[in-house]
Amino acid sequence: MTTTQHQDEYREDVLGPGYEVRTLPLRPDDEGEVVATLVRSRVPGGSRRAVLYVHGFVDYFFQTDLADAWRDAGFDFYALDLRKYGRSLRAHQTPNYIPALEDYDEELDEAARIIREDEGHDVLVVMAHSTGGLVTSLWAHRRRGRGIVDALALNSPWFDLNASLFQRTFGTAAVHRIGTLRPRVVVGKVGSAYGRYLHRETGGAWEYDLAWKPHGGFPVVAGWLRAVRRGHAELNRGLAIDCPVLVACSDATSNPTTEPDRISSTDVVLDVAHIAGRAPKLGRLVTLVRIAGGIHDLALSPEPARAAFFAELGRWHRAYVPSVAADR
Repeated sequence: MTTTQHQDEYREDVLGPGYEVRTLPLRPDDEGEVVATLVRSRVPGGSRRAVLYVHGFVDYFFQTDLADAWRDAGFDFYALDLRKYGRSLRAHQTPNYIPALEDYDEELDEAARIIREDEGHDVLVVMAHSTGGLVTSLWAHRRRGRGIVDALALNSPWFDLNASLFQRTFGTAAVHRIGTLRPRVVVGKVGSAYGRYLHRETGGAWEYDLAWKPHGGFPVVAGWLRAVRRGHAELNRGLAIDCPVLVACSDATSNPTTEPDRISSTDVVLDVAHIAGRAPKLGRLVTLVRIAGGIHDLALSPEPARAAFFAELGRWHRAYVPSVAADR
């Protein structure tokens, strides 16, 4: 990548005043041009501490209440729309597709470099939701010992399939075979109940771009699911993340088809028992928080669950995130 490519200028983001965005050119893949997108929102006068937020599957950054909470705590806030998601999605691309989760290292490394080296932050917290929680956990494990990540905060991270034992074993074996031979063949889809619950036009509390986060998601293709299942297997063997980790999730899981009245107070996407059970496998210093009444994206939960999540996030970062850079 050339120096010129690195010098993309910030411009106003779709979120409006207070949010700036820049494009990060990446190596092209078999579909052509590839980019990621870095969004920032800084505290007045700037800060030496920053947060980098990474979204989940069928998602992108729009959670401004979360950015407000971090800025109120004195952190500059950044968010990364990964390749083929949200602001980074191009017309020639398979939405949200990647053949290997470690391919995301390119944009994660570049975002961290910009935040630390170009923009002068001494402390970096990485925060991630759902699939982003799996991606950043594996990345933090690979980058251990380099002083890149000072703390890792995970909001309902995706650590296993919310499926039957048969699907998690024999089904996974089939996905590995199909994903190798026909990586873009569709093997599943995302239900629409959660998206409809969230979005303002269908009675929810949140406004976001349905082209980037459609109610029914994007098709689940075999190569992408194969990459995710390989990531799940690596995490299950145990990681050695060398910074403090927060794992937060709801206190309950439900099925939106059979229990529609619980969609506003439970995780209807993931099995929270998987999240809690695998949290200790991340590293030596892991804090687990269960939020009563929380939904899948805790930052979008109805009150009082959202306030409880932000309060626990604040308690954790005050305890574990350094106020100044340690010697590296």
